[in-house]
Amino acid sequence: MTSIALFNNKGGVGKTTLAYHLAHMIRRLGLSVLAVDLDPQANLTSMCLEETEIEELWENPSELIDQGAAAQGLPGTGRVRSGQTIADAVRPILEGTGDIAEIAPAQLQQGLWLLPGSLDLSRFEDKLSNEWSRAYAGDVAAIRTSTAFHRVIEQAARSVEADVVLIDVGPNLGAINRAALISADTVLMPLAADLFSLKGLSNLGPTLREWRRDWQSLVLPRVPPGISAPKAAMRPLGYVIMQPEMRLDRPVKAYGRWLDRIPWVYTSKVLDEPTPSAIDDQHRIATLRNYRSLMPLAHDARKPMFDLRPADGALGSTQQYVKTCYKEFRALAEAVLKRIDIRTDEPSV
Repeated sequence: MTSIALFNNKGGVGKTTLAYHLAHMIRRLGLSVLAVDLDPQANLTSMCLEETEIEELWENPSELIDQGAAAQGLPGTGRVRSGQTIADAVRPILEGTGDIAEIAPAQLQQGLWLLPGSLDLSRFEDKLSNEWSRAYAGDVAAIRTSTAFHRVIEQAARSVEADVVLIDVGPNLGAINRAALISADTVLMPLAADLFSLKGLSNLGPTLREWRRDWQSLVLPRVPPGISAPKAAMRPLGYVIMQPEMRLDRPVKAYGRWLDRIPWVYTSKVLDEPTPSAIDDQHRIATLRNYRSLMPLAHDARKPMFDLRPADGALGSTQQYVKTCYKEFRALAEAVLKRIDIRTDEPSV
């Protein structure tokens, strides 16, 4: 099993959309996938599940249900059970009543599962922040707290026999993301070609190296037997350029200027390697065009953009756009799997 965190210090670049579609496409290639929502905004969960399912998960009925709308009888899917989110898994630690609780991932389809997120996860931020320095001294309770995400993911991945774990992480360098990222074997970085994404890369590289160094040198040697702890590998896989609304073959001048700087910033700041003498784009995994016109249809149909059919409203030329989307995401998934040394039995197209 290999885990991949999708992360960018700058939000709004399509990270969650990328995680959702990548999970579905990797499953399409014949591998079992566990998607994990560690963003307290729970956007990945909202893309994967119906609102009624999320209400059941969060055990927090809306006013509509309180007013009796539930009596009108929306059928359940059987995919979720109350209290089965990542926030529920760490609640015993947060409340001081025990260690992580076992939760069951929601099965989205055969071979594809979701470890749902919750807005309540934000309550875990202060706990993680306070315990981080104590873990350096070998405090067992602090180590249990700092390794909680890793152990929840490990437990869930083992239960569904996942080949690949995709972790959706929020856009900041706080304590929740630190605990999430040290749990990841690799890190995939979605980027926009703009100043903010480049600044995010500049911050991210040194921060990952600092977290890796501190964890591996100060915490891992003090982890007691019986507690599973991550290695904090966080190996950078590369980056995916998320296109703005423009033609791929005719980027605007400003876009091209930032695009040319990404390889330099990635190599020097993220990889901490000598800067390339010429533009070296070997770390770019893919460039995905903007599919914003397909997103509303995909949201209404509750399926990936590349699975849209005429019955979903993808008519005429839009259907050709869907086919292009499929080809691009398949190429991306194959490239990502190649970088983590996982092969599939599916023939390339």
